[in-house]
Formats: sequence, structure tokens, C-alpha cells
Amino acid sequence: MIPLQIQHLTPPLSISQTTPLSSLPSLPHLLSQRLDLSLRPNPFTFSPISPPKPTLKLSRASQSRSLFFGNEDTAGISTDLDDLSPNGVVHRKTLALVECSMFAALTGLVYFLSNSLAIENYFGCFFSLPIVITSMRWGTAAGRKTMVATTMLLLVLSGPVKALTYLLKHGLVGFTMGSLWRSGANWTISVFLCAIVRALGSVGYVLITSFLIRENIFALITINIHASLTFIFTAAGIYTVPSMEAIYALFSILVFINSGSFTFLLHILYGAFLSRLGMKASLRLPRWLEKAI
Repeated sequence: MIPLQIQHLTPPLSISQTTPLSSLPSLPHLLSQRLDLSLRPNPFTFSPISPPKPTLKLSRASQSRSLFFGNEDTAGISTDLDDLSPNGVVHRKTLALVECSMFAALTGLVYFLSNSLAIENYFGCFFSLPIVITSMRWGTAAGRKTMVATTMLLLVLSGPVKALTYLLKHGLVGFTMGSLWRSGANWTISVFLCAIVRALGSVGYVLITSFLIRENIFALITINIHASLTFIFTAAGIYTVPSMEAIYALFSILVFINSGSFTFLLHILYGAFLSRLGMKASLRLPRWLEKAI
């Protein structure tokens, strides 16, 4: 058996007979204590639970990415987005590469078809134009890529002979012209240097052809020039025989004049064509050509 203990509760306020009246609390003080007790919450009573109000906070995409990925990943994503913008480095490099490949494919196809149909002489002045355009738009590196890509495409389609022919007669001329125009060189210097490159390319083409057919084409050219000069001198009453050094010098002069006239016509044609394309501001044209255009 557990003994029961009875505890007597003391009343909240007991007044004994010996307590003086001056030590008793005043009536306003008792009322304030009773009011304070009534306002305190009861720990055994449950208040109704109100559902939380949904709050919608709008934040920027960058803040949400920073909360989800972290600061380092957010910096990498923002850098990638900046590179893929229209003025980004990656976007411009990709656009230049696509443009170079398209020009290379077009030039290689046109050159292959013109050789197959024996109409190369009618389109020979346009084979250097894509290299000049890419050099003016994207720099000399883009022009070099176009030239190399076209040469490799022709190497696959037509073989090494046609690829070297294009490179010596058209590719190097277009690359030289585009580089000089890109740097803002004068037309006199540009025509002179392009004529030298064209002449050297023509000599290289003759050497390759001589090697392939096992015949010295230079000897045939010099013999024909010697015979023509001897006939002209004899008809004029000059009985002299020209030396081989004079014939070689005359041959070089004729090749340079031919190449110079060809490159000068290319300068006029490409200058007018690029001006029509809206690239006149980046060209350094002569005054007489600007007035004519």
C-alpha cells in the first residue's frame, strides 16, 4: 500500500487577525495582478494552427544560378554566355571558320568544274577573290586558311598537279593581295608585289609542267625567242645575234609585264566588286577609281 499524502493548498491571499492593515496590498495592486494572470496563455490549451502563407520572391537568373551551382560555376557559365554572344570571341571565330570553309568549298568546286569543262580562262580572274574577301573581313589568318583549305580540297578532287597549279597561279596572288589590302598598303606597292608573286608562280608552274612531261619548256621558250629576235634583226638589216643573257632578261621582262597587267586588272575588278559589297570604307582605292565607282 502506498500512503497517501494530503497537501493543503494555501489560499492566494490570507489575512490573519494579527496582520496590520498597513502591510496589506492595496486594491489596485491586487486588480493588476489578477489581470496579468488572466492575460497569460494557458499551457494546456491549444491554439488553432494557421497555415503558412506562401511567399513568392522573384530573383534574377544569375542569383538562382549562384545559389544552385555556386560562385565558380556561375562565373564559368557567364563567361560562356559572353563568348557565345554576337560580339564574343568564340562566336566570331566560329563565324570566320564557317565562312572560310564555305568559300574554300565554292572555290574548289568552281575550279574543278572549270578544268573539267576547259573554261578555266573565263573564270581565272575570280579564283583569288574568296581569299581576298576573307582576308579583308577576318584577317590574314582567315585568308591563309581559305587558301590552304582550297588547295587540300583540290588535292583530293583533282590530284597534286591541279592543286599546285591553283596554289601557284591563284592562291598566293590572292593571299598577297588580301594581306596588303588588309594592312592598307598603296596600290603601287600592291600591284608590284602581286606581279612578282604571279611571275614566280608562273615560273613554278612551268617547272612543274616540265618535270611532268619530261621536257625542258624553258629551253623551248628561249629557242623560240632567239629565233624570233634573229628574224626581226635580219629583216631590219641588223646582222647581229642576241646573247642568251639578253634572251633570259627579255623573257623575264615579258613575264613580269604579263603578270603586272593581270594583277592590275584584278585590283580594279576586286576594288569595284568589294565596293559594291559595302566594304569600301576598308579599302584604299585610288582617286580616279573612287570617282569612277
